[in-house]
Amino acid sequence: MTLTRPMLALTGAVAVLALAGCGAGGDSEAAVPRTATGSLEKLAAEAKCEPDMQTDADEIRQAICKTGKEKYILATFATDRGQREWINTAKDYGGYYLVGRKWVAVGHEDVVTGLRDTLGGTLEIGTDHSAH
Repeated sequence: MTLTRPMLALTGAVAVLALAGCGAGGDSEAAVPRTATGSLEKLAAEAKCEPDMQTDADEIRQAICKTGKEKYILATFATDRGQREWINTAKDYGGYYLVGRKWVAVGHEDVVTGLRDTLGGTLEIGTDHSAH
């Protein structure tokens, strides 16, 4: 089969629409705000949390935050790679992870989902060990 210019143009247009997510799940994603960035203190302020610092190192800063009666972990990372390695290891323990650029919030599903309304980000779910 020989690809002609019109076929290439059509293929390109289909690829662009697929990547843009046109028509698939647009309503649920439209409500998520732009992903927050910044220091742990800036993120905590946006989430209306007074962080209880647990780790303050060059590569990771980690604090416990509260939302009502629920607690969650808020962590920032020096590098994208360090963040991804931390998440990949932590996800083995289960849980819900709200992931932004060089930051992560970890907590119960309802807490993380609520934070997403404020901080944006992408929801990732850890390994479910309940069947074992």
